[in-house]
Amino acid sequence: MALSPPLTPQQRRSALEQLSRDRLIRLSDHFKLDVGDRRVVENHISALIGSMSVDFEELLGLLKREELQAICEGLGLDRGGREKNVLVQRILNLGDTRDEVETAAAPSVAAQPQAVMRKRARTEKNGGDLGFEATLWHAADKLRNNLDAAEYKHVVLGLIFLKYVSDAFEERRAQLLAEADQGADAEDPDEYRAENIFWVPREARWPQIQAQAKQPTIGKLVDEAMVAIERDNPSLKGVLPKEYARPGLDKQRLGELIDLIGSIGLGDRENRSKDILGRVYEYFLSQFASAEGKKGGQFYTPRSVVKLLVEMLAPYRGRVCDPCCGSGGMFIQGEKFVEAHGGKLGDISIFGQESNPTTWRLARMNLAIRGIDANLGAENADSFHRDQHKDLKADYVLANPPFNDSDWGGDRLREDVRWKFGVPPAGNANFAWVQHFIHHLAPTGTAGFVLANGSMSSNQSGEGEIRRAIIEADLVDCMVALPGQLFYSTQIPVCLWFLARDKKNNRLRDRRGETLFIDARKLGRMIDRTHRELTVEDIGQLAGTYHAWRGDKGVGKYENVPGFCKATRLEEISSHGFVLTPGRYVGAEHLPDEGEPFAVGFERLASTLEAQFAEGARLETAIRENLRRIQNASR
Repeated sequence: MALSPPLTPQQRRSALEQLSRDRLIRLSDHFKLDVGDRRVVENHISALIGSMSVDFEELLGLLKREELQAICEGLGLDRGGREKNVLVQRILNLGDTRDEVETAAAPSVAAQPQAVMRKRARTEKNGGDLGFEATLWHAADKLRNNLDAAEYKHVVLGLIFLKYVSDAFEERRAQLLAEADQGADAEDPDEYRAENIFWVPREARWPQIQAQAKQPTIGKLVDEAMVAIERDNPSLKGVLPKEYARPGLDKQRLGELIDLIGSIGLGDRENRSKDILGRVYEYFLSQFASAEGKKGGQFYTPRSVVKLLVEMLAPYRGRVCDPCCGSGGMFIQGEKFVEAHGGKLGDISIFGQESNPTTWRLARMNLAIRGIDANLGAENADSFHRDQHKDLKADYVLANPPFNDSDWGGDRLREDVRWKFGVPPAGNANFAWVQHFIHHLAPTGTAGFVLANGSMSSNQSGEGEIRRAIIEADLVDCMVALPGQLFYSTQIPVCLWFLARDKKNNRLRDRRGETLFIDARKLGRMIDRTHRELTVEDIGQLAGTYHAWRGDKGVGKYENVPGFCKATRLEEISSHGFVLTPGRYVGAEHLPDEGEPFAVGFERLASTLEAQFAEGARLETAIRENLRRIQNASR
């Protein structure tokens, strides 16, 4: 019997969050973990997730039956059963996804077994928590077969999109049928479009698709459904994937995945309000980025980095531009920010561009499912060579351009109008992107973007001179050094640049001649052995520091914090050769004075070091003796 995939860090976190603090303390003690402040629940959870010495199956075996049942319920699994080992295996298997795929296949609600109906009720009530999303991911992952992640993400996300638009359509259709005596027409496409719901032709409706899920022609039927939706909804023309009939796609597994997706509510009003589809979509994008490794960064920027950029720039209203938009994550977070601060969908106008054709279609779908109207250009196109928004002057630029791109065609653009601060080197696009962003900023616009750390200090191929010109033009508002391991596409640390066209305006304080440096390299938490994320507290601290410094109303007074942040004058930056690395300016962190005289502390440390030298010599002698014995025994 094949082993189930191991639980992801997110799934283990979801499980541990169901336990009491006392239980978490006992688990930390059992595995002999150093958790810092033992009163903080998060410290125990992070230690249990991050330690390689913790076997999660062993951990589950230490729990009581009631605690295991609570975890099952929290993960959306059946909590029934008296035997502990049954509950443990259910958690480790995430409810046995294979059984769920097989039993969720019935085409109508009335025909489904009661057990499946109970499972569906739990799933929909769950609100799309990580256990549920991960179950769907593992089922979808079976489709991989001989497709790589770059191809099959469009296959899977296309099905999720199809289910979403069909759910929303069917709910609206039921309302119209109930109002037929009042003149409502359930077959009038305008009745749906008036409610911002896509019209779904009969052959593309999910019940029709799911009823044929076990047929060998299912791939062809799904392709035809996608064609029909595009035909009747011009805004989706050329966006949806049509590759389900390809020979390399296992049709039996495709049918199983359709059945599983069919058991999940996505597009009805209740689930739209909980953004279940958005959460599933975002989870899948992050998983695809992880699966694709370096190439994953082409379409996905980690959520915590996007949220930090958005929180710091605070795009309340106006024109927002991302010239390398990937799957559209910057725009989605921007809309969420506006809504969270009392605005409404549409307060910001969105302009984007993406060169990769499949990623461009992915962005169109990602925005469409959330009802976000965006201008992503007439087609996929390279921002440097076929700018789709040549005359745009944006209030905000948010971007994560490709790092250190050496194949951007710079040789063909030596006389370009955008290079106001110097011609960027043909072998690295970093400062081509910076100047492209500046070119598209309105007179009072601001920009926030990610770049490789080398951009802060490099003097190669004229980059230092370009950076100097930008600094002397007083455009650099804030620099943030981020910790490493935040991205799926690279393990190197990166930085955030924030530019302001006008540091003297009526909304914020006069910051002319001044730049804020923030060193955030110590922030974040590890979510697995290779990836880190910024916490909500980290994001709040960084955004709050920036907002206080630039004079946002009601934020509080800014103060320099040694080792973390410093407001610096242009003259000091000049004295450092126009290098923008925050560590040069923020200084060293103040360490607490433990009250021990230097002479006493030095003598204590020297004594400890001598003892360690002696122990090292003893171990070396013992090892050499053992090697000698092994050598003699082998003769």
